[in-house]
Amino acid sequence: MAFSFCGNDKNISAYSVENGVLNNGCFVDALNLVPHVFLLFITFPILFIGWGSQSSKVQIHHNTWLHFPGHNMRWILTFLLLFVHVCEFAEGIVSNKVMNTDHLHLFMPAFMGFIAATTSVVYYHNIETSNFPKLLLVLFIYWVLAFITKSIKLWKFTEFGVGPQHLRFCITALLVILYGLLMAVEVNVIRVRKYVFFANPQKVKPPEDLQDLGVRFLQPFVNLLSKATYWWMNPLIMGAHKRPIELKKIGKLPIAMRALTNYLRLKDAYEDQRTPEDRDQNPSIWRSMYRAFGRPILLSSTFRYLADLLGFAGPLCISGIVKYLDVTEVVSSEDKKKETYLGVYFMSSAELLQNSSVLSVLLFLALVLQRTFLQASYYVTIETGINLRGALLAMIYNKILRLSTSNMSMGEMTLGQINNLVAIETNQLMWFLFLCPNLWAMPVQIVMGVILLYYLLGWSALVGASVIVLLAPVQYLIATKLADTQKNTLEHSTDRLKKTTEILKGIKLLKLYAWEDIFCGNVEDTRGKELTSLKTFAFYTSMSIFMNAAIPIAAVLATFVMHHFLNKSGPSPSEAFAALALFHILVTPLFLLSTVVRFAVKALVSVQKLGEFLQSDEIGDDSWRNGDISVSLNAGKKHTGMTKAINRKQPMRYQMDNYEQPIRRQMRPTETEDVAVKVSNGSFTWGNNLLTLSDINIRIPTGQLTMIVGQVGCGKSSLLLAMLGEMQAIDGVVHWSNKNRNSVAYAAQKSWLLNATLEENITFGSPFNKQRYKAVIDACSLQPDIDLLPFGDQTEIGERGINLSGGQRQRICVARALYQNTNIVFLDDPFSALDIHLSDHLMQEGILKFLQDDKRTVVLVTHKLQYLIHADWIIAMKDGSILREGTLKDIQTHDVELYDHWKTLMNRQDQELEKDTQQDSQTTLERKTLRRAFYSREAKNHVDDEDEEEVEEEDEEDDFSLIANRRSKIPWKVCWCYLSSGGFFMVFLMVFSKLIKHSVIVAIDYWLAVWTSSKTDSASLNETLSSGIPEDSHYLPVFITLCAAGITLCLITSLTVEFLGLSAATNLHHNLLNKILHAPIRFFDVTPLGQILNRFSADTNIIDQHIPPTLESLTRSTLLCLSAIGVISSITPAFLIALIPLSVAFYFIQKYFRVASKDLQDLDDSTQLPLLCHFSETAEGLTTIRAFRHEARFKQRMLELTDTNNTAYLFLSAANRWLEVRTDYLGAVIVLTAATASIWSSQYGLPAGGLVGLGLTYALTVSNYLNWVVRNLADLEVQMAAVTKVNSFLGTESENYEGSMEASQVPQDWPQDGEIKIQGLCVRYDPLLKPVLKHVNAYIKPGQKVGICGRTGSGKSSLSLAFFNMVDIFEGKIIIDGIDIYKLPLHTLRSRLSIILQDPVLFSGSIRFNLDPERECSDDRLWEALEIAQLKNMVKSLPGGLDAVVTEGGENFSVGQRQLFCLARAFVRKSSILIMDEATASIDMATENILQKVVMTAFADRTVVTIAHRVHTILTADLVIVMKRGNIVEYDKPKTLLEQEDGMFASFVRADM
Repeated sequence: MAFSFCGNDKNISAYSVENGVLNNGCFVDALNLVPHVFLLFITFPILFIGWGSQSSKVQIHHNTWLHFPGHNMRWILTFLLLFVHVCEFAEGIVSNKVMNTDHLHLFMPAFMGFIAATTSVVYYHNIETSNFPKLLLVLFIYWVLAFITKSIKLWKFTEFGVGPQHLRFCITALLVILYGLLMAVEVNVIRVRKYVFFANPQKVKPPEDLQDLGVRFLQPFVNLLSKATYWWMNPLIMGAHKRPIELKKIGKLPIAMRALTNYLRLKDAYEDQRTPEDRDQNPSIWRSMYRAFGRPILLSSTFRYLADLLGFAGPLCISGIVKYLDVTEVVSSEDKKKETYLGVYFMSSAELLQNSSVLSVLLFLALVLQRTFLQASYYVTIETGINLRGALLAMIYNKILRLSTSNMSMGEMTLGQINNLVAIETNQLMWFLFLCPNLWAMPVQIVMGVILLYYLLGWSALVGASVIVLLAPVQYLIATKLADTQKNTLEHSTDRLKKTTEILKGIKLLKLYAWEDIFCGNVEDTRGKELTSLKTFAFYTSMSIFMNAAIPIAAVLATFVMHHFLNKSGPSPSEAFAALALFHILVTPLFLLSTVVRFAVKALVSVQKLGEFLQSDEIGDDSWRNGDISVSLNAGKKHTGMTKAINRKQPMRYQMDNYEQPIRRQMRPTETEDVAVKVSNGSFTWGNNLLTLSDINIRIPTGQLTMIVGQVGCGKSSLLLAMLGEMQAIDGVVHWSNKNRNSVAYAAQKSWLLNATLEENITFGSPFNKQRYKAVIDACSLQPDIDLLPFGDQTEIGERGINLSGGQRQRICVARALYQNTNIVFLDDPFSALDIHLSDHLMQEGILKFLQDDKRTVVLVTHKLQYLIHADWIIAMKDGSILREGTLKDIQTHDVELYDHWKTLMNRQDQELEKDTQQDSQTTLERKTLRRAFYSREAKNHVDDEDEEEVEEEDEEDDFSLIANRRSKIPWKVCWCYLSSGGFFMVFLMVFSKLIKHSVIVAIDYWLAVWTSSKTDSASLNETLSSGIPEDSHYLPVFITLCAAGITLCLITSLTVEFLGLSAATNLHHNLLNKILHAPIRFFDVTPLGQILNRFSADTNIIDQHIPPTLESLTRSTLLCLSAIGVISSITPAFLIALIPLSVAFYFIQKYFRVASKDLQDLDDSTQLPLLCHFSETAEGLTTIRAFRHEARFKQRMLELTDTNNTAYLFLSAANRWLEVRTDYLGAVIVLTAATASIWSSQYGLPAGGLVGLGLTYALTVSNYLNWVVRNLADLEVQMAAVTKVNSFLGTESENYEGSMEASQVPQDWPQDGEIKIQGLCVRYDPLLKPVLKHVNAYIKPGQKVGICGRTGSGKSSLSLAFFNMVDIFEGKIIIDGIDIYKLPLHTLRSRLSIILQDPVLFSGSIRFNLDPERECSDDRLWEALEIAQLKNMVKSLPGGLDAVVTEGGENFSVGQRQLFCLARAFVRKSSILIMDEATASIDMATENILQKVVMTAFADRTVVTIAHRVHTILTADLVIVMKRGNIVEYDKPKTLLEQEDGMFASFVRADM
């Protein structure tokens, strides 16, 4: 069979040109080839050769710079062109089949056109990236030539009477239009860029973002194809495999997406709504959001509508393919001959769509386009949502910086509310934006779906649709129930966490008293409640999953049963499977609708809260407060006017003042210079109409030390804040001399630290100057504290860093104020948390020396009157007004009474001073606790942190393959561990029911296929009706049964998964709690409390609520995909061949994605925390920030943090789009191969039409679920980390509770005498550490009072722990009343001894619970114990007596009272041995005397071992043991030891006196 260009039909002379050249159709087609060939000939050499030499004129690292106008238009037109060429090709091939011989000219030009169009776009892209516009001329010539040749063809067609009813005419017309438009685009480029025909071509610079190498987010800058497929992300995602993605790798945000840009957009939209006439009208946030971000949302909705409409192409194509699969040629060849013009056949427009091969290609294209549009719509909404969140955060932050202080202190705006606004409300709005296109897209989708169903199946379809619609409210109901249950669960888990925290903080006490089990039970009770609400939660979740799976089955059942009864015959396969696919499409929007509606409701609430917040009171808007977020850092340096807090009711006067100001200032250059601040007849309020300060007339002299004194609550701090402009001025003026207001340092009474290093807290944004820094540190005596910190002054402190004590925090705040190089320093009671030595040092070195040397003006609020002698100027206050003002001499002469009053107070303070020096100072105590905290951490650093479970054991060489391998592995071991903790029966049930469910669902669809195919077969055999009826009758009951079984199984599986998760969560938490409570005390010394709490909070939460749904979703989507692939390959085995490359592609996509997704997720989490902290930190330190005038710097910081977090989040969502586009395209390819395979095998008569429909419907579902498989895998992997962490704690060793004796062998009243023998005792905390006690021997007689003393770290406390077997006794023994304690069961030993610890620990609950949690003693005994501890009267006065409430940590009692409670607790337990471990360290003298008395009287007959903190407490003891470095140095009666002048004990006593 010969191939010839014009064909060689017998009767037509194809090559004759008698009637004119152009009248030969074949010649016209040949003419059409010319432009295509021309383009290929010219561009290929340029593409292949020229590219090495053409280097770009503008050096730029991104090859994504789009600098030709009409860029997007060109890409869209080219895509359309390609599509039309494909149609032309298809039409040519189909027409060619009609002819007797092959006519190449029918499809050859179309094929060449396709190649030429592809080349044109590649060529264009390369010219563009290398910025060489002259070469575009080639394209221009090509478009012109193509346009001309196609027009000739069209003109000839019309001449020969071919019209729009013929397909080829339409295609040619379309091509003419497209070429014309492309020509126009090209002309436009010449017009704008003037690269040819003009003398001076235009110079261009790339956009600012692309000149900045830091911008890595290229989505806005790449070409359309790369935009649609996220091609530019490939290097990032593939690279993650080799080394983790870090913040550096994701770079900065493009300018258009930065928080600042969006904030300005939103703010303008918000402010524009305030009209000049109506100043007080509250702008609507919704409207401003619409104005600022409406356009992208509309764009996204457009994409969404396009995607939804294309989505319906799937079912329609399926019905077409099945219908035309085995339809023989309907039109006879005679009719065809009639449609011949120009010697070839012309096809009618509808005929092409009746060809199943054409339909399958169309289906593929529709799927690809639909997915591309859908992902584009998602991306646009997400980007807009992120922009909106950035803008809102900046708005909230700006507002926080302007909040009036009264709002914060009067409790109108709590910190919690602000944190919620930042963490919850902004995110709610962002999520609402993500989902809002669904709000208007879904109803359209549903309506369209129902119309199509009606068109396919008639009335019966509406029955099925109504099933779906009626069940939607039920879904909504379940969704709201879920939200409520989640709230409940949250309450219980907060409660449980509180209890757990309390236990962990007091774990030492619990172990020493053997109370672990009681408290463990307590937590288990709360956990029980939590689990009950989790059960409800699990039940509702599984119901929602069940509804999702069962609704389509129910709808299909209803529809086909109805159809059967209405039409007496089943539907044809093409209708049935199109309907099936449509039902699947309909379910998704209905399921999502409930979620979207819920989010919309939440968004309404959020907006309302935001609106209230943005309308709340602001601080007086003074002329110096105009530093709105501005990128220039001059915001802080703007010209400063007079500071006044203004009264809002008189804006006019305020403006007048403003105008007069500069003139006044120039007139009086000299008088004001000696006064730094002056307040004249001022009255100030905190905004509740009560005057806090009235009639204030004061002046602060420049360069001198002014002190403000007065009783507590007389308004000293308020006066400072009033001068700083934090209060509302009802009357009067605060006048600052010229340059001062911008230069104030302020240390607030309540210390406020940043989450930053200690050094950053002190320098606070000023440049670092080593000498000055050193001087400040010395003045505040911070050096010893810094030496204790693990990284010196580079240690992170603040909320998330290391916890410092009150005194340490306060000294850092004072240091910050001293370090700033400002003219004025305000110090608000800097001595309140310091002991006497530190106060003196700070006063002398810091305030008198450091500040006065610099001639800085100092205002000091204080209670320590002994410092008044240093003051240059004193302001005495009383009840919110000024009592006296002047120097100390003035006051001495004019107000003798006040001076005498001060004198008596001073004497009293001096006595306190003496008493204070006797005690060991508070500071050393603080330092000691700090050191203890770190001593244990350092020991911990030897043993590596178990939390880092991903330690790479490889050597430091870049062993990428190993690491990469490790990072892409799925943690199967952990999964198995999780499942097995759920119980084997549940696992078996889950797997079994899932498998059966999916087989049943396949069976339903298979049965439908057989049923519908039987119809067509019987119809074609023209059987009589009578024999047809019994045939049909058995199909229906089987169908109904299968559907019912499917629905039941859906219910069972959804329940089993959730409850498997529940039982796993229950077991894991139970084991974790028991393991941790029974761990040795050493474990708590080396493991930071936060880390343990994290296991109980975050990780438990993930195990409780997140893993089960992920697991469910993962198994469901995986099984769906597998069953679909199984079905397709069983129908058309040829599909298996195509499956191999597809699965390889899929494997690599998921492998790369999982690793990258995990990294980006971590980045998102780790950048979110600093942002939230920055907000809460700012809200706490408002006054300080405003006093320092550092608003601009903090705003800048907030913008940086927001942008960093938004970058991570943007990349994370772009990565999700990357994955989804790829899996969707894979799905489309699967559909295409399935269709091709069925068409190909149907020629050999293999599958029946129904089965083909079945296969295609299943192929469509695969494309929906493939990306879920990967997403869920990635999520599960991240969530399994929680299980790993919990597991690492489950491996800890427990203490040995058993002992070698039975509890029953120990006498009931042991120890009755209290005789203690210590023989050769050696103790260490851990087998890896040095011993702390070495060969200690001692003998204590029954009833003796023994004192143990020694320096810190000499092993005193370790000895006390050894009595309780809390530490590792590896040699020697302690024998109490003849029994070696090492052999006793721990519980027995610890419950028979008593101890009072150094830090008093109380638990929340009642007083009774604190004294006797075991509920063993009578009330009388408890009252007796309280009486001995001198607490009886106090407890009697409390509401409820013994059942009075103790708050968390016993905060509602003073430290002294708490210590006395601990004493009472020891007394309630009638044991003959009492150990007091430095119990008097935190007590004042009076309480200590009580304690001593009690011990002497009430414990007269018991053995008491006191570990002494101050030696004078043990001078009355019967025996004193002095320890040094774990050995006993002196051991005798105190009298004897005092006589040895050079002995250690004697030297201790001398130092203590």
